[in-house]
Amino acid sequence: MANEEMTYHVPVMLKESVDGMDIQPDGIYVDVTFGGGGHSREILSRLGKKGALLSFDQDEDAERNIVNDKRFTFVRSNFRYLTNFLRYHNIEEVDAILADLGVSSHHFDDSERGFSFRFDGALDMRMNKRAGITAADVVNTYEEERLADIFYLYGELKNSRKLASVIVRERAKTKIRTIEEFLSIIKPLFGREREKKELAKVFQALRIEVNQEMEALKEMLISATEALKPGGRLVVITYHSLEDRMVKNLMKTGNVEGKQIQDFFGNLQTPFRLINNKVITPSEEEIERNPRSRSAKLRIAEKKKPIS
Repeated sequence: MANEEMTYHVPVMLKESVDGMDIQPDGIYVDVTFGGGGHSREILSRLGKKGALLSFDQDEDAERNIVNDKRFTFVRSNFRYLTNFLRYHNIEEVDAILADLGVSSHHFDDSERGFSFRFDGALDMRMNKRAGITAADVVNTYEEERLADIFYLYGELKNSRKLASVIVRERAKTKIRTIEEFLSIIKPLFGREREKKELAKVFQALRIEVNQEMEALKEMLISATEALKPGGRLVVITYHSLEDRMVKNLMKTGNVEGKQIQDFFGNLQTPFRLINNKVITPSEEEIERNPRSRSAKLRIAEKKKPIS
């Protein structure tokens, strides 16, 4: 099982993130991104007999990594439903919540999932294979303007309008079903020197749209704010600017938009206190071991305790 977990996903900033949760032996904790179970196993190793851990993942493949431990509960669901499942399990408040927002290397390496442009296969990209639209549905049915917006907002692609125009023109001739068919259409739009980076942005944009990642993240962060005990920790690892901005805004201002709300005296009203004012990044040694960690940023905040 250990080898299977490591090939599924190498946990990023494992020690730094779990240290940031400030684990207490009898506490109640949530890992909203179970994946290969690396972070969850580390949390369990620090819990006592009365401690508890709930771990979320909507991907059926993650169930292969479930931990056989009475203190552990696996929730097969999107983390946007955090509040619902805490209520279902009669949990009012938790001591810390961890979210590693990176896509598992397992997904990139599975040609059938359609997350990577390195393999041919169905243009899918769904984290939850049981429901929702696929990437093929997006590129074949979305209006040109909506496609352009997705590539610009979620992929930060400067040629988003040209990209959308070409896709719409080509899909009128024949439906785009596979990664190879899609690549044959969009590759000519990118120069060879930046081709891989630009293709990665295209695939990121589609993945975010297919899985409604920004909407789900917003709902989870708001739910996490409500679910944490006073003094509880929110620990989040981000990988691209869109999600990092949302997390940073929530931790600094209490809302994902970054709107600063002040009291009568001009003091910023926020439910959180930042634990690390400066973002934590992986060490050079970790980046060398796991290149996927290069873009990772770790942010930690503590829910403020009432002033007595």
